[in-house]
Amino acid sequence: MTRDRESDDLAQRVQRLVESETYRLAPNDPDFLEHDDLRAVRLQLEYLKPEWTMRQQGIRSTVIVFGSARLRGAEDLERDITVVQQELENSSDKESLALKLRTLKTRRKYVKYYDEARKFSTIVSQKFEEEGHRDFVVVTGGGPGIMEAANRGAWDVGARSVGLNIDLPREQDPNPYISPELCLQFRYFALRKMHFFIRARALVAFPGGFGTLDELFEILTLIQTKKGHALPIVLIGAEYWSRVVDFEFLAQEGFISRDDLNLFHIVDTAEDAVALISDFYEGKPPV
Repeated sequence: MTRDRESDDLAQRVQRLVESETYRLAPNDPDFLEHDDLRAVRLQLEYLKPEWTMRQQGIRSTVIVFGSARLRGAEDLERDITVVQQELENSSDKESLALKLRTLKTRRKYVKYYDEARKFSTIVSQKFEEEGHRDFVVVTGGGPGIMEAANRGAWDVGARSVGLNIDLPREQDPNPYISPELCLQFRYFALRKMHFFIRARALVAFPGGFGTLDELFEILTLIQTKKGHALPIVLIGAEYWSRVVDFEFLAQEGFISRDDLNLFHIVDTAEDAVALISDFYEGKPPV
């Protein structure tokens, strides 16, 4: 009996050792992988997984579409307005709801950019499509708003598109129009930006906020300093961009050279954007 009890105790001890956190293989230990000392490894993995995915899917070149997550399509926007109006009637918090309602109504004039983003993606996906659609694949930040519109435009014509989503404190789910095999999530903005640019052969920016401006100016800086390859950059929405950034003032005051104004073009329509990109590559998508 004593020997049996001892054997049972040893077996239980081995079982506890096998089940202990320290016994886990390093790749299977989430607590270990989350440690600050593992940041370099996480950065490397976040570079490798999307790169491996793109190669597996045969994606050779992409066109980036940036723009606000807050710009909704007409139907969704009107639904939001109706909801807030109903809340306003039955709430004591009139001031904040009234402000929210005014903001939503202001966005009615921006609905056209949702439509233009969707149209642009449709035209590009059809114009440059080859077998398996490996060139000029539309890539977005994977969220709602303009990003959704661009992924949706590709989806409308049965083309693939990429979504590079980001893990945020406020949950941002991927929009439903991204190709499932090309839907990726990032923890680090820096790695996400790198993957936007690696295969990019064109960039189209619609009206947006801090995120859009950050992404746009980072790529402009890379091209200006010749740290990145040249590519056509098109800003859609002349009225918006002329107020958000006074590029002419920057050149007049000597903060950028006048030649830097040639790094981008400002237009108002999807067709004009596609024409500029097509002219840059003489109608042929680059490999």
